[in-house]
Amino acid sequence: MTDEPSNGELGRLIGALRSTLDSRFSELNSRLDKMVSLDVYTIQNTHVEQRLAQLQTDNQRCADEVGKLEDDFESYQLMERDRRERERQARLYQLIVPIVICVVSSVLAIWAVVAK
Repeated sequence: MTDEPSNGELGRLIGALRSTLDSRFSELNSRLDKMVSLDVYTIQNTHVEQRLAQLQTDNQRCADEVGKLEDDFESYQLMERDRRERERQARLYQLIVPIVICVVSSVLAIWAVVAK
């Protein structure tokens, strides 16, 4: 029986063990407080996936709009080219027709004078 600790020693050992366990549990609790629970992680992960899907949809819509704008711009350039060509031809005809009329009338006047 001499190897067994006395009641006082047992009380001190239990107190030391309790203080050690309390400090370890408080350290563990402080670490657990910093960890994110699985529910919070799942909710956050779901939100991130939904947001990424929305951003991908928005990105695709923007890409479609850019493609449409490029097509519209190309169409505008073709229409503008055709309009300028029509204007150029109209100006050319406006220049040539009076000259042709002048030449024809001059030829007729000269022919009329020569024919008398």
